[in-house]
Amino acid sequence: MLEQKKRLLLYRLRKEMNGAALDTMRYFGADYGRNYGVQIYAIRNLAREIGTDHDLAVSFYTENIREVRLVALWIADAERVEVADFPFWAEGIINSEVAEQASHALLSRIESISELLSSWCSSDNALLAYCALLSAARNGGVAHETAVKAISQAVATFSDNRLVAQGATALAMQLSDEAVKNLLQTIPDNPTTQLLREEIAWRVE
Repeated sequence: MLEQKKRLLLYRLRKEMNGAALDTMRYFGADYGRNYGVQIYAIRNLAREIGTDHDLAVSFYTENIREVRLVALWIADAERVEVADFPFWAEGIINSEVAEQASHALLSRIESISELLSSWCSSDNALLAYCALLSAARNGGVAHETAVKAISQAVATFSDNRLVAQGATALAMQLSDEAVKNLLQTIPDNPTTQLLREEIAWRVE
């Protein structure tokens, strides 16, 4: 049954192929094992037709096909994602596009968002830190103390990383003025934190 659903999805994806978009993705380094260049809105529409199907999502996510992996994120059940599952979802985050879609479609809605934030921001993978920061920013339910600690950890570990700076900014903007002030006073001085300070200053003007 899973293979049949997968074949049907691939058939639908081929009909949505976009050569120009594919060339752009390759130029920006978003290459996968296979990539049909399908636009995100079309991927989301296909996922909406499928509906929530966590078992199918788990099967799809292991495929090194861009659109199949992204569909998986949109049909996965956030209520079934537990801390023990973090390594599985981490394995598929191979570029910034997957990180962003994972945060938007799935990980921002999981119950263990604070654990995800703490775990991935203390990892050695900048894409995971970026994804966790975006997820926590979208979730809006992370304690300020937890958020500040995770941001501090991420910007210290990835001292010259624009993506981490963007993720840290997104989460910092969800904090109170007092928490942001404390954050900016205590984080180490490096290129990532400089970008963070610039982004916060620009957004609060």
